[in-house]
Amino acid sequence: INAEELWESAKSSGWRPSSAPRSDWPPPPRETNGYLRVRCNGGLNQQRSAICNAVLAARIMNATLVLPELDANSFWHDESGFQGIYDVEHFIQTLKYDVQIVESIPEIRKNGKTKKIKGYQLRPPRDAPIEWYTTVALKKMQEHGAIYLTPFSHRLAEEIDNPEYQRLRCRVNYHALRFKPNIMQLSESIVDKLRAQGHFMSIHLRFEKDMLAFAGCIDIFNLEEQSILKKYRKENFAEKRLVYKERRAIGKCPLTPEEVGLILHAMGFDNSTRIYLAAGELFGGEGFMKPFRDLFPRLENHSSIDSSEELVTNTQGLLGSAVDYMVCLLSDIFMPTYDGPSNFANNLLGHRLYYGFRTTIRPDRKALAPIFIDRENGRTAGFEEAVRRVMLKTNFGGPHKRVSPESFYTNSWPECFCQVSPKNPADKCPPDNVLEVLDSRLENKVTSDPETLAEKNSTSRTER
Repeated sequence: INAEELWESAKSSGWRPSSAPRSDWPPPPRETNGYLRVRCNGGLNQQRSAICNAVLAARIMNATLVLPELDANSFWHDESGFQGIYDVEHFIQTLKYDVQIVESIPEIRKNGKTKKIKGYQLRPPRDAPIEWYTTVALKKMQEHGAIYLTPFSHRLAEEIDNPEYQRLRCRVNYHALRFKPNIMQLSESIVDKLRAQGHFMSIHLRFEKDMLAFAGCIDIFNLEEQSILKKYRKENFAEKRLVYKERRAIGKCPLTPEEVGLILHAMGFDNSTRIYLAAGELFGGEGFMKPFRDLFPRLENHSSIDSSEELVTNTQGLLGSAVDYMVCLLSDIFMPTYDGPSNFANNLLGHRLYYGFRTTIRPDRKALAPIFIDRENGRTAGFEEAVRRVMLKTNFGGPHKRVSPESFYTNSWPECFCQVSPKNPADKCPPDNVLEVLDSRLENKVTSDPETLAEKNSTSRTER
């Protein structure tokens, strides 16, 4: 494979994305079992998968979902919340066949008095099975009218045997969760400026303080920088003896900017390649960026392309992360340099797969480590050829089997894909009029309910 071919999407082998229901999928009941409130913690992408889990939990429990709360955590210092990042109306409308969603728990009138339902607070176990929701959580909901699940990230098992439930997660992730119009416009204007000069690649350069401290990769820095990383590690992560040489040898260190440049160069990309960098503040300063910039001078980030006030003032918060997400989603090639515990990279890999098998370059750090170590020790003969050989064995974004520890959010194939002419009947695409069928079922439910006859004509169709 040569660099030119990689600008095109990966081969789809007759698959296309589809997350519409393929079997009996009744609309949500008018009378639910109560209200489900959740508080999603973590960064933008950890919160994103938590929102998908919240919708699925509400469906499983026959509950009304209260618009998920986004944790304004210490890392982001961002108070924008769900309404500040996502298009709420689109979210509610897109999921109308799946769950009822309200913006807040309504007050109830009893004996002439108005009172607010208080959600009973519960802490779900990590990766809780469906049964936990249909027993423990449901019982508390029926007792109290509402439950409040906090913290809520990774609180529902990812591997579920029911493909319809998995497709619901994809409907939330790839259809219902749409950023607000101002974020979409900002992202599209950046993409247009990058595209005006042909193809462009986006790289999530995870060479940041938190990731380097987490991975224990500190020996390449000067003493002052090492003490900063050690202090950060001590304050934020569990005590663990990490030896840099051992971590590096098994590919546990984030790639340095120079290594990223050398990989791309070995794969045949030249210095005219336009690269968009999605990253927080890179650690170690310009000294680490210079070798990369020397190989690929056309490096950009959202601030260098769009110096508008909106991004400059909010570059650290969820807005900057949302814009980076959209630009990486729309780029011709995406390369994560560290897809270990990186929700940003992992979600994007899944979204790009769903978005039409768009090319991704995923360096196999474990296989590359000995080649880079040899180069540092002066053994440079055959370096580029060795890097190429490793990279050609990787998957470039086509359909592939999900193997643990790969997450459902990184690879929703085959559940959220279908084939027009399938070998296996289970992979057959749903009929084109699947939305009309769901609409008519929703209408029937509404018309048989006298209270809602008046609302009948207010249903509008949403694109999936």
